[in-house]
Amino acid sequence: MMFRIDRDVLAEAVAWTARSLPARPSVPVLAGMRLEVTDDQQLKLSGFDYEVSAEVTLEPQTGEPGVVLVSGKLLAEITRALPAQPVDFVVDGAKAVVTCGSARFTLLTMPVEDYPSLPSMPPAAGRIGSDVFAGAVGQVAVAAGKDDTLPMLTGVRMEIEGDTVTLAATDRYRLAVRELKWHPEQPDFQAIAMVPGRTLADTAKALGGTGAEVEIALSSVGGTGEGMIGFSSAGRRTTTRLLDPEFPKYRSLLPTEFSARADIATASFVEAVKRVALVAERNTPVRLAFRGDEVVLEAGSGDEAQAVEVLPVEFDGDDINIAFNHQFLLEGLGAIDSDVARLQFTTATKPAILTGGKPVDEGATPDYRYLIMPIRLSS
Repeated sequence: MMFRIDRDVLAEAVAWTARSLPARPSVPVLAGMRLEVTDDQQLKLSGFDYEVSAEVTLEPQTGEPGVVLVSGKLLAEITRALPAQPVDFVVDGAKAVVTCGSARFTLLTMPVEDYPSLPSMPPAAGRIGSDVFAGAVGQVAVAAGKDDTLPMLTGVRMEIEGDTVTLAATDRYRLAVRELKWHPEQPDFQAIAMVPGRTLADTAKALGGTGAEVEIALSSVGGTGEGMIGFSSAGRRTTTRLLDPEFPKYRSLLPTEFSARADIATASFVEAVKRVALVAERNTPVRLAFRGDEVVLEAGSGDEAQAVEVLPVEFDGDDINIAFNHQFLLEGLGAIDSDVARLQFTTATKPAILTGGKPVDEGATPDYRYLIMPIRLSS
């Protein structure tokens, strides 16, 4: 087996495939990356750890058919460091030789026969623009839980109803919901899937920016958790097992009536929160006092360091003192993608809703909503 290919093309493909390889594989062979030159002169790079698979298809300049398995992380480090010249990859017995300009690396191969076969792609369900998909997933995945002992909170719930997709994630302290349109294969298509949040975020980010559409494929959705979801775009495809579909009834958590509303310039708000949070201990909140046309941000108390900053605000409703985990607040502000942040309140002890911008129709439901639980202030 051998092939020649442009260095940048190979390095990008290897890096994308290597991102799915396990950091601590259960068996050594799962740390490998499979490279195959097919009979029709295509180069396929793939990785699989029984949960997530990734495959890239490239067009090499030249190639001889064959299959080899080498250390994926090592190959990624090597290709990233190569000079900007064509790369020659040749398998010589139990070794693979990578040559690029004056650089030459020899890698030990792994037993390719012990490597698991990649799962087949599930049936295609629909398509969506890669940039829209990446943006929506990024807005929601920020609220997914990180605690693997609560697996149902580590996922992003994907609800499909015809041409509408609703993404939702929560870690019990905040909830993110995003609605968007897509192009289903069948106009009456319906499905519910729980996708691992970290995998979905990595996949959406990696497929974004290509300008192409992302094809989403689903199997056994809404079942026992044994289903699979796949994503493919621009010669790249990835699959992952679905989580159990159990998820909190999140719609009942979203308030529909509010006692106050504040519109604040997002950039100024973010910088002010970052500044006052410098004196906040890890689990102490940033306090917000809304009065008239200003909001007072405070952190720290008593004998500790303290910070205070005042910002102008368009405020409508009853005055309110409320406090939030500053990191959760900043992550929500970073997700709204708007010059103006809108906070809506019921009481100081009930969830607030963060959305972006001033809607044209005040009665319309925003495409993106970020619910954040306040931290109770001691009296």
